[in-house]
Amino acid sequence: MLSHIQTLILDEADRMLDMGFGDDIIKIVSNLPKKRQNLLFSATYPDNINKLTSIILDNPIKMEIEDTDKHIDIEERGFKSDNKDKTLIQILQSFQPNLALIFCATKIKTTELSETLHNKGFDVATLNGDLEQYERQEMLLQFANGTLPILVATDLASRGLDIEGIDIVINYDIPTKAQDYTHRIGRTGRADAKGLAITICDDYAMGKLKDIRPSLVVEETDQLRPDKNFLLQGKYSTICIDGGKKKKLRAGDILGTLCKDIGLDAKDIGKINIYDNNSFVAIDKSVIKKAYNRLKNGKIKKRKF
Repeated sequence: MLSHIQTLILDEADRMLDMGFGDDIIKIVSNLPKKRQNLLFSATYPDNINKLTSIILDNPIKMEIEDTDKHIDIEERGFKSDNKDKTLIQILQSFQPNLALIFCATKIKTTELSETLHNKGFDVATLNGDLEQYERQEMLLQFANGTLPILVATDLASRGLDIEGIDIVINYDIPTKAQDYTHRIGRTGRADAKGLAITICDDYAMGKLKDIRPSLVVEETDQLRPDKNFLLQGKYSTICIDGGKKKKLRAGDILGTLCKDIGLDAKDIGKINIYDNNSFVAIDKSVIKKAYNRLKNGKIKKRKF
């Protein structure tokens, strides 16, 4: 079954080992052809990575990418809390971000917190390991295009997530390792933008800070100035079109139909994402019904989708 494999790629290898997949990796590798190309990528290089590489790699060439953290501008703050839900909402209503990424320690907490925020009137996406791959893709897409401007996630989102415009990262739950803290806050302040990272500090977090971020200054919540009328809600709604690259559908085709045929203003159209079998377009909520009905009953490139 695996005899045709010519290349083995292990991405986020340190994270895979942290999650306890070391034995599974070795078992899979033992069933691969001996003659193959091996590529291993890891943000950090702890001792267990060295052990793994000695097993699966043969005289490897090691390449290190220069650290670019010195160019990142992230303001870090902490706030004491005896009610984390209340403090979180105060933070959102004080800093009023456009895109907010909130980290929780468990999958259950991401779901619970998302429901809490949704019930308060915020537009929220959830990302955790219980979601199918297509569900994760749709959640991330709607977060990135501004349909759901809050993403509540586990550490699944702390690596490999490169979304422009995340102005604030909030540690609802403090991570267990300093390197996880670094990965989390690195989701903001990207592409030379200024970022903001805030940690909510209950008694447990206060006890962990000396190991995670001893330099973090923790403030009282009376320093916050929340606007209780502020609710972070999406400007757009997202429409899925049943056609993509395989049907030779392009972003320009969708844009042309929306503007020329349907009569939308270009400023009412957000990001357009084209995949193999479907496409997604973000459209301002004020004209979403018009766009949906016309697309549903109309054509793109003289074809119905």
